[in-house]
Amino acid sequence: MPMINNYKKYQELLSAVEREIKPELAEVDETTLYNQGRVLEAFKECRVDETSFYDSTGYGYNDIGREQLDRLYALVFGGEAALVRPQFVSGTHAISCCLYSVLSPGDRLVSLTGKPYDTLQKALGLTADLPGDLASQNISYDEVDLTAGLDEEKLDKVLAEKTKAVLIQRSRGYAGRRALTVEDIKELNAAVKKRSPDTIVFVDNCYGEFVDECEPCHVGVDLLAGSLIKNPGAGLAPLGGYVAGRADLVEKAAWRLTAPGLGSDIGAMPGVKRLFFQGLFQAPHQVGQALKGMMLAAALFTRLGYTVSPKPGEKRGDIVQAVQLGDPQLLQSFCRAVQSASPVDSHLTPQPAPMPGYRDEVIMAAGTFVQGASSEFSADAPLRPPYQVFMQGGLTYEHVKLALATILDRLEISPTS
Repeated sequence: MPMINNYKKYQELLSAVEREIKPELAEVDETTLYNQGRVLEAFKECRVDETSFYDSTGYGYNDIGREQLDRLYALVFGGEAALVRPQFVSGTHAISCCLYSVLSPGDRLVSLTGKPYDTLQKALGLTADLPGDLASQNISYDEVDLTAGLDEEKLDKVLAEKTKAVLIQRSRGYAGRRALTVEDIKELNAAVKKRSPDTIVFVDNCYGEFVDECEPCHVGVDLLAGSLIKNPGAGLAPLGGYVAGRADLVEKAAWRLTAPGLGSDIGAMPGVKRLFFQGLFQAPHQVGQALKGMMLAAALFTRLGYTVSPKPGEKRGDIVQAVQLGDPQLLQSFCRAVQSASPVDSHLTPQPAPMPGYRDEVIMAAGTFVQGASSEFSADAPLRPPYQVFMQGGLTYEHVKLALATILDRLEISPTS
C-alpha cells in the first residue's frame, strides 16, 4: 500500500506539525458545530420531508421541493430569498446572471477587490471584445484593491462617480492577495452604504461558505452567488449554483436565468434535489475537514521553507491554500502528486493546457467524483510566475493527510525536515 507507506515515512513530521496547530484545529471544530446547528435549524423550519426530494419534469410548475430548497438557502445564507438551480453551469454563470440582471446600459460597476477571477474577466469585457459582454452594453467598469484593508481615501475616489453596483470577490482566485473574511466584507459594505446607500453590494461567495459562523448577507450585503460543486454541495451536488439576498434582486437574477415573467416559478429539477438538500446538510462538516487539511498544509510547507498564504494562524476567508513553489517543474510535480493521490483518475498525469476563460495555460489535478469539484481535494495553478500552486477542498481530513505525504515523497523531501 504505497500511500500508507508514504504516510508512515512522514508520519512523525506530519504529527509534529499537527501538534503545533492543535488550537487552530479545535477552533475549526467549534465553527463546524455552530454552522451545523444553523443548517439543522433551517431544515427543521422548512419542514423538509421525503416529498421534498421528488422529481419534477417539464416546466417544473408547482415544485414544492424546489421552493423549499430556495427557502432553505435563504435562511442559511441570510437572504430574503434564494435561487438554487442545476441550470447554473458554474459559479461564474451564477455571478454573471446577478451582474447582468442588475446592470443596465449607462450603469457603472466597481470591483473593490482588484481584478476579478480569470473566468469572469471576459464576461465583464476586460480581456476580450466579445459580443454581449458588459463593456459592449455601455456598462462602465472600474476597480480598486481594498483586500489589504479599508482605505477611505481610495474608496472616496472610486465612488465619487455614481455607481450602480460594487463587486466583492471573497476568495483570492489566482491572485496573491488574501481571501476576505465576513468581518472584512461587513466593513466594506458599511463603508459603501455610508457613501452611496443605493449602490448594490454584490459578493462572489465562492470557496467561502461556512468558513465563518455567518455569511455576507447576515452583515448587510444585498446579493451573493456561488457554486454548488464548491462548499455548499459538499461533494454530493453534481452541478448547479445559487443566488441569495434581497428578494427583488434574486428575482431579477432568476429572470436572467430563465425569462422575464417566468423567473423562479419555473425549472424542473429531476434527479438532483435530494443531493442538493443532503449536500447542504453535510457542507459545514465537509468545509471543516477541508479547512483542517489546508491548515496542516500551511504549517507543513512553512516549516519546509516555502512562502504560503494564508500563513499558519492567519484568519481564513476561504478553503484555498496557496504555496509559492517558484519553479514551473516543481509546480507540475506537485500537481501530479495530488492527482496520483486521488480516488478518481489517479493513473492519469496532468499536463498544462489552455482552459476556457483563462489567460495562461493551467495545470489541474482534480481526481474528483464530480468533475472539477473544488469541494474535493484538488490542486491547480496557472503556469506563470511566481508559480504558486493553489490547493483546496477535501472531503475528509484523512485524505488530505495521505495526499500531503505523497506530495512530500514526490518532491523528495527529507522525513527529518
